[in-house]
Amino acid sequence: MKRTDYLSWDEYFMGIALLSAQRSKDCNTQVGACIVNPEHKIVSMGYNGMPIGCEDDLMPWEREGDFLDTKYPFVCHAELNAILNCAAVSLKDCTIYVTLFPCNECAKAIIQCGIRRVVYLDNKYAGTDAIKASEYMFRLSGVTFEEYKPTGREISFGL
Repeated sequence: MKRTDYLSWDEYFMGIALLSAQRSKDCNTQVGACIVNPEHKIVSMGYNGMPIGCEDDLMPWEREGDFLDTKYPFVCHAELNAILNCAAVSLKDCTIYVTLFPCNECAKAIIQCGIRRVVYLDNKYAGTDAIKASEYMFRLSGVTFEEYKPTGREISFGL
């Protein structure tokens, strides 16, 4: 008889996104993303961080101050990193699991590459113009989005 307490696909892939977020060097917000094709195969992952070749220790991580003294003009979001990390595989009809609802810039990239479903864990910026723009573009383009509902299951590695 097979076991019945295994992870659902959503639990599994959101778990991968959460684990990916732990690679982020950002002191305030760690975001992870996992892109999955219709056959439930992972095609890419990403987390928020500085562009390749930009040494983390030389880059600003502040949230406030002059624009060029903050992280905002430099950090590459988890969703965009996952899209850019995908090597020569179509993202058409894929699902992206992301720990934070995508901003309007990431929403454009999600739509343009053919991802059709967004599953997000947190929407802490709900109601902001960037999120309203994301939701509007997703609706117009037929990209579905849904909040991941944690099951409360503890994941242990059994080590």
